[in-house]
Amino acid sequence: MQVPGRRRKGRKRGQTPPVREQCTPARLNPGKGAPAGHHIREAGSRTPAGARRGSGTLAPPRCTERADLTATPPVASPDAHAATPAQPVRGTPLEVLLAFLRLGLTSFGGPVAHLGYFRTEFVERRRWLDDRSYSDLVALCQFLPGPASSQVGMALGLSRAGWAGAPMAWLGFTLPSAFVLIAFAYGIARWGGLAASGAVQGLKVAAVAVVAQAVWGMAKSLCPDRARAGLAIFAALLTLALPSAIGQVGAILACGLVGWRLVRVPHQQPMAHAGYRVPRGAGVAALTLLLVLLAGLPVIATATGSALWALVDGFYRAGALVFGGGHVVLPLLQATVVPGGAVSNADFLAGYGAAQAVPGPLFTFAAYLGTVADSPLQGWTGGLVFLVVIFVPAFLLLVAALPFWDELRQRDAVQSAMAGVNAGVVGILLSALYDPVWTSAIHGRAEFGIALAAFGLLVYARLSPVFVVALSAAAGWALLG
Repeated sequence: MQVPGRRRKGRKRGQTPPVREQCTPARLNPGKGAPAGHHIREAGSRTPAGARRGSGTLAPPRCTERADLTATPPVASPDAHAATPAQPVRGTPLEVLLAFLRLGLTSFGGPVAHLGYFRTEFVERRRWLDDRSYSDLVALCQFLPGPASSQVGMALGLSRAGWAGAPMAWLGFTLPSAFVLIAFAYGIARWGGLAASGAVQGLKVAAVAVVAQAVWGMAKSLCPDRARAGLAIFAALLTLALPSAIGQVGAILACGLVGWRLVRVPHQQPMAHAGYRVPRGAGVAALTLLLVLLAGLPVIATATGSALWALVDGFYRAGALVFGGGHVVLPLLQATVVPGGAVSNADFLAGYGAAQAVPGPLFTFAAYLGTVADSPLQGWTGGLVFLVVIFVPAFLLLVAALPFWDELRQRDAVQSAMAGVNAGVVGILLSALYDPVWTSAIHGRAEFGIALAAFGLLVYARLSPVFVVALSAAAGWALLG
């Protein structure tokens, strides 16, 4: 006998449950003594013939459809939600400004160390994007002329908070060191031993630990097999043999080509795709403006004979044509300001030494030069103007490249090439860990001990990089004089 309301035996698990009807109790005429009950019947069954209201007969029950709750519900496919990639969470320009201001105050060690700080802050700590998206962005900025770390920062700000986020990221990351160098130009030159102090040496040692942590983490996620590990080693050897922009660009191109032909990765979206939302029209306009200024400023400087326009042209060209990081820009800037007498060679070298002792991008050296330069824009006004001029090409190049890069990187062939490029980026960082980061910071057992302790605090104790940098500076002051 079938018990009302129970699932029939024989129906398979996961089978769609039959729709039943919930019925109100049947009514009896008074005095007949027939029991009233709660009835369940299958939907679509007929009312028994002759069942009508009347003496001694059951009135047809009133029924509403319901699902059999005892049946096992169908299990959703695990791929139902996997096909939709997670959308990045949007932030505010103030959030971007404060995040990069913290980095602008603590990011010592040059562009390679900056990329390590960025990865720790925005991939591991804040989770604004995943490791794959970050490495793709680093690879793009390595291809472009200009300061790679600053361009990565602008792109992160753009992704997080839209168009207002890019300048906020630049301001937060750039202004602290720019203000220090402007102050240095006004009179801090009497602190000639600052760059050689033990505290500053401790900051350089902290950069060793930060870069080592970046190489460690990126190698685990981006070089998971022998092929990509081999590409990373190849890129490291090539950039050690050719320590210039040619070696870096050549390593990235070679690893991308080998990855396109040999590396096979499954089609997958990043866990939190960094959407930059730059339309093609904006990219074309940025590229057009970049080329117009690059061709037009020399014409204006020559036609007017103005020393100010000549300096603007020189700073803009240095920002637009330099490959390989901030140190490469120094010869271009020296050729711009020293031969014409705007800045003496002694002042130029003093400012270069000070630029090594401050956090943030090395391109802020332009703020120092603009402050001390003999030009119509003297003092802090000239420093801020030339600071903006040297960074304008970097922003225009980034905006020109992003809309096309974001589309191409979604194709399978491009993903294979990018897998090789990502491995090459790891190798380039490994090479830079040795030269210039290691060679400029580790000179003995004391420096090695501080670097090893800082690496352990970052990787295993998972302390904040700000705290580790402060401890390294204190240890350098105490142990290195």
